[in-house]
Amino acid sequence: MARSADVPDLVSRARNGEPRAVARLISMVEDSSPQLREVAATLAPHVGRAHIVGLTGAPGVGKSTTTSALVAAYRAAGKRVGVLAVDPSSPFSGGALLGDRIRMQEHALDPDVFIRSMASRGHLGGLAWSTPQALRVLDGAGCDVILVETVGVGQSEVEVIGVADTVVVLLAPGMGDGIQAAKAGILEIGDVFAVNKADRDGADATARELRHMIGLGERLAGAWRPPVLKMVAARGEGIDELVAAIEKHRLWAIESGAGLVRRERRAAEEIEALAVEAVRRRLVADPAVLGGLAADVAAGLEDPYQAADRLLAAGGV
Repeated sequence: MARSADVPDLVSRARNGEPRAVARLISMVEDSSPQLREVAATLAPHVGRAHIVGLTGAPGVGKSTTTSALVAAYRAAGKRVGVLAVDPSSPFSGGALLGDRIRMQEHALDPDVFIRSMASRGHLGGLAWSTPQALRVLDGAGCDVILVETVGVGQSEVEVIGVADTVVVLLAPGMGDGIQAAKAGILEIGDVFAVNKADRDGADATARELRHMIGLGERLAGAWRPPVLKMVAARGEGIDELVAAIEKHRLWAIESGAGLVRRERRAAEEIEALAVEAVRRRLVADPAVLGGLAADVAAGLEDPYQAADRLLAAGGV
């Protein structure tokens, strides 16, 4: 049996910038610790201050390089930074195939930078299922900015909009992104678009197509118009402009009220997910009940809707 943690002490140490305390709290989240309720309650008075920036895009566009460059820029401004890098899971061990810590070694010894690689564990949408709760830990631990780097699986990777205050969509010339600009999916969620590796041929064309795509969309007066930037993250070129664009979006979201709407929607989705999971666990607590209902449906004795109603009643829902 796992040893119970002193949650208030862990949270206090995490807020004082102790990396091991932050790591322990995130591990409790990933492992669905029985003390998660206490963790959430203890963190509640301290959350809601961090600006959460999501970075998404197809594999190979330079998400990790950009994330590392952003960390350096925010640290130069004196901000405490958290990074959640979600990697694909190994189908054998369930662990992350590629640890982004390896690609951000220059920040590893900085006490005001916390980097955590999380395995997606098969969860679709580009994030791990525990990402929202892990973000709550980093927020409560006093991070000013939290960077969320998604798996990198292409157009379906849109779940990041549900956890981020600002979404940065990265593209690169010569990777088919020009064609993708005309399609629905990942390009519809961006608050800021950045064409990385802009020293390559085709960067201007990619940026031009993006601006054209954005111009086709209808927007209400005062609505945010996503900027399209060019940069070479590996050399730090264009990073200051990216930071400025992210800050401009943050200020617009505050002034327009859009940021509050997004955060309330995020909270509603988190509450709903927790409630649905609680109901699911209650309903499958007695496998025999579900098995009997499944047998009746398979035999044609009742329809699935009737069986679902009976299951809900049996679970006290």
